[in-house]
Amino acid sequence: MNLASKDISSDFPNSGKIYLNNASVSLMPMQSIQAMHDFLIDYNSIGPDSIDSEPFISEKLSNVRKIISKIINSQPDEVVLTQSTTDGINIVANGLSFNENSNLIIRGLSNEHHANLYPWLRLENKTEIRNLSIDKNGFFDFNEFESFLDENTSLVSLSHALYNTGSILPVEKIGKITQEKTPFFLDSAQTVGCLSDVDVKKIQCDFMSFNGSKWLCGPMGTGLFYCSRKSSDLLEPTSIGGESAMVYEEKNLAFKDLPDKFQTGFRNYVGIIGLESSANYLEKFGFENIRKKNLYLSKILRDELAKIDDIILYGPDDPEVRTSIVSFNIKGTQPQEIVEKLEKQNIILAVREISNTKIVRASPHFYNSESEIMTVVDAIKNL
Repeated sequence: MNLASKDISSDFPNSGKIYLNNASVSLMPMQSIQAMHDFLIDYNSIGPDSIDSEPFISEKLSNVRKIISKIINSQPDEVVLTQSTTDGINIVANGLSFNENSNLIIRGLSNEHHANLYPWLRLENKTEIRNLSIDKNGFFDFNEFESFLDENTSLVSLSHALYNTGSILPVEKIGKITQEKTPFFLDSAQTVGCLSDVDVKKIQCDFMSFNGSKWLCGPMGTGLFYCSRKSSDLLEPTSIGGESAMVYEEKNLAFKDLPDKFQTGFRNYVGIIGLESSANYLEKFGFENIRKKNLYLSKILRDELAKIDDIILYGPDDPEVRTSIVSFNIKGTQPQEIVEKLEKQNIILAVREISNTKIVRASPHFYNSESEIMTVVDAIKNL
């Protein structure tokens, strides 16, 4: 069977709702929920702070790093376990050093997700912030980018794909330009788990942050921060504890190696178990198959919406440069009203914004079905 066309909706419990808000939080497969349940029983049976618990937990942490590093093509020790995408962004924003002449390049200001904007705006008193102009889909001009980049650029920070239009930015091209010139940070919350190839070696980014609860179908409170070995020394840890540092020669501190350098305190063990299970589920289905399924579903939705009077569609026309996000408005109707009316019909979408314009965002994932998409289209027609 062609996995890209396989209906796997029964693997995801949802009480009969049509859930199209995966760009925010995805549903979890039943096997991951069961894995978390089994872990809690096993962990309590062993004794959470017993001698036997340490190797038990170490193996679990090693397993999730292995599957995540396989997905993004990194080394396992370059994967730092966090709580969210925002955590990883702040590790970079608060860990970098800046001088009085330094600058930071970002994109789009109000078009950017707050998590990848506010931490940089907070640095305005430390460094010059250079904001790239964007077009209606969120893309920027490379000539402007290269004119911004100089020997005093401390960091380039971009989103891999945009949360509002679904536009996929040409990050590999950016990586080729920044390589050996300046550190490159990537917010990949909207790509890991839904694109077929998110490869840190190809992208040539120094740092990357994403979470487990969007396209990876893991639980809330799980995040991943990629830090390349060669760039680790550029960051000062923002928190310190016995897990991340050690004392030597009485009062002097030394940081441990990756990934411990950026981890202090206990991790969300049960969440990590769920994330590992979900990541394995997705890998078995195949990320190329996920991408094909998502493109298929989003094309149906976008094409059918385009036939409806008074519909305004946003985002690139070319499906190859967008995720499965389909953003739209209905002339004369407020987005919040649309979302609320659909939710009463057990259809879950979201209100987001493109700069100052509120929009309705649908974001199907590979467990959604063609029949669900057509049901949503019919519901929108009848609003």
